[in-house]
Amino acid sequence: MIAIVDYGMGNLRSVENALRRLGADFCVTADAAAIRSADRVLLPGVGNAAEAMENLRRAGLVEVIRQLRRPVLGICVGMQVMCRHTEEGDADCIGLFDARVRRFASAVDLKVPHMGWNRIGNLESKLFKGMQGGEYVYFVHSYYPELCPDTIATAVHGAMFSAALKYENFYGTQFHPEKSGDAGERIIENFLKL
Repeated sequence: MIAIVDYGMGNLRSVENALRRLGADFCVTADAAAIRSADRVLLPGVGNAAEAMENLRRAGLVEVIRQLRRPVLGICVGMQVMCRHTEEGDADCIGLFDARVRRFASAVDLKVPHMGWNRIGNLESKLFKGMQGGEYVYFVHSYYPELCPDTIATAVHGAMFSAALKYENFYGTQFHPEKSGDAGERIIENFLKL
């Protein structure tokens, strides 16, 4: 059973649809016991990372997530809250990934938010099994995790940033695999096989 964590940050339906297409058994929950007993955990999210952290604290899920020993995948804001700190609302986060989340610098030739298809490269994980690098995935974000020892994929928007992170059993993608066509479906399938 896969637990999709519902902590009030949206994007649940597209994740549900992606899992349904793959024939996966899942539930949407904020129940700590259900999350602890799941075989895999997905932490999706769209919106403000500081608000997301507050929602997780209020629901009593921060320590639950920290203590998970099964594969966990954070998507977009779900990954950002697993980093050390975010500039969005100047908030401390869960601290699983050794990265700070920064805002893209405003520039004449740099659109913020970074929205649309972009290539990922420097793939260094079983999460990307069967991929060569250079695949297009879908991004929607104004904040990004800096490059760090936990980086397992990169992308470039103005400068290079972490498109994906991994620490022990925790994985994160700044992009949305559930909205990234065949490449995204492969990433989700790979996650389900970890």
